[in-house]
Amino acid sequence: MDALFAQLFAGLSLGSVLLLAALGLALTFGQMGVINMAHGEFMMAGAYTAFVVQSVVGDAGLSLFVSLPAGFLVGGALGVLLEATLLRRMYHRPLDTLLVTWGVALILQQLARDIFGAPNVEVRAPGWLSGNVDLGLLQVSSARLFIIVLSVAAVVGLGVLLKTSPLGRRIRGTVQSRDLAETVGVSTRATDRMTFFIGSGLAGVAGVALTLLGSTGPTLGTNYIVDAFLVVVAGGIGQIKGCVIAAFGLGTLQAAFEYSTTASLAKVAVLVVVVVFLQARPQGIFSVKTRSLV
Repeated sequence: MDALFAQLFAGLSLGSVLLLAALGLALTFGQMGVINMAHGEFMMAGAYTAFVVQSVVGDAGLSLFVSLPAGFLVGGALGVLLEATLLRRMYHRPLDTLLVTWGVALILQQLARDIFGAPNVEVRAPGWLSGNVDLGLLQVSSARLFIIVLSVAAVVGLGVLLKTSPLGRRIRGTVQSRDLAETVGVSTRATDRMTFFIGSGLAGVAGVALTLLGSTGPTLGTNYIVDAFLVVVAGGIGQIKGCVIAAFGLGTLQAAFEYSTTASLAKVAVLVVVVVFLQARPQGIFSVKTRSLV
């Protein structure tokens, strides 16, 4: 029984990582129809940011709290640069954006190799995240528990931003009907740029969080990008609440499959489940409510 609870917690932990990775994709894909295959490399950039910050600051605890906003800014800056130079010409052309951003991802990976070298680098976790926490039924990793709390905080913060701020209202208006938003004076161009900044910044935060679980290398993001897209599609395009349900659902499902099979077979089984689910409900768990006539 303890092994089962430990496996389920591992599923929640995986779900929290997928959620951090998928939140930004849900924003950009839902609003602009952009398939950003370089999103994983923004996560990688956030992880390397944590490595650089720790090299400068030294103290592992302080560097973690400096790295989280720094990773957000680095990921966001890369996203704005990509949007301003390439993607602004390709909105709602998903196949074109897929090919272009795949090329950008390969360039960023090679750039990371050139700057940091081929071997992976290590980021030390703070002492208070190096042990386990006793929850009664089982002992869980402090680092994984921290990532779960971080993902929940990111969801709450993003939800508050979208529901209560002027920027959030502009983002929701642009998603529902870009033409109507422009007729009432909303600069959809500026809104798109800010949306990409926030979405890419969240990828940077996810990268910082991943340094607590293992080493950092140029291909870090490729391990999560496909699963993150599965979360976005299964949850419903542009639906944050759908992302939350899908991320923790798929993470727990994969952990359950791994309990009786292998990790590789569990990934295949989860993919089959998602494909079958989308055959029955192609719009995902939730669908976008729009005022658009097209």
